[in-house]
Amino acid sequence: MLSLLPPGLVPEIALILLACSTLTSLITAAVGAGGGVMLLALMAMWVPPAAIIPVHGMIQMGSNAGRMAMTWRHIDWRVIAAFVPGVILGAVAGSLLLVRLPAWAWQVTIAVFVLYLCWGPKLPPLAMGRAGVFLASTITSFISLFVGATGPLVAAFIKQIHTDRFTTVATFATAMTLQHLPKALVFGLAGFVFRDWFWFLAAMIGMGFLGTWLGLRVLGRLGNETFRRVFNLLLTLLALRLLWLAWLQWTL
Repeated sequence: MLSLLPPGLVPEIALILLACSTLTSLITAAVGAGGGVMLLALMAMWVPPAAIIPVHGMIQMGSNAGRMAMTWRHIDWRVIAAFVPGVILGAVAGSLLLVRLPAWAWQVTIAVFVLYLCWGPKLPPLAMGRAGVFLASTITSFISLFVGATGPLVAAFIKQIHTDRFTTVATFATAMTLQHLPKALVFGLAGFVFRDWFWFLAAMIGMGFLGTWLGLRVLGRLGNETFRRVFNLLLTLLALRLLWLAWLQWTL
């Protein structure tokens, strides 16, 4: 088993992370968001710092791709068509600029926008049109290369567009699959050796697929209104966590 694991990861920790992949995928499929950020926080406890963002990105890409495949009938392809160009532009800009702003600045920005999108006035129709989706995609795709925690912001934005729970989950999964895809190229060109993590990534994605299957069964039992309340509450908790982390880093 040791030969199947990347350097620095022991079997006991690998098994814990595999269980976490199932649980966090279940949460995202059932209530719309939150699992990716939770998995990122858990991975930060055991995965080498240089590997966290690229490895988490590949796991999330696989997990979201599985969710997308299982809910493809509910995907809003008009939103995705406007999202794709922003993913490309944001990823290219991020790979060229390689910005290193303080983590707390990104955390505060994401948290404030998430709270506004959950509890503020509804965005005007123009902001939810093609131009608005393109702008949101570009910004979040750029940020995701550095902080890996833009899922709540994308989820909150898509929530503004749709009220049906299955459409929200399916469109969000597709958007995040596309947003994580460029990370393989960007971090690969930067020298990260994905080959060392191949079997661990495959196992994490497989366990995430199981979690998604279970989570969609839970989603089917929820009404749209219950889903909306739980979704808003979860996103709010994630935003407050980001503000807390930003405060801790700012005061150090």
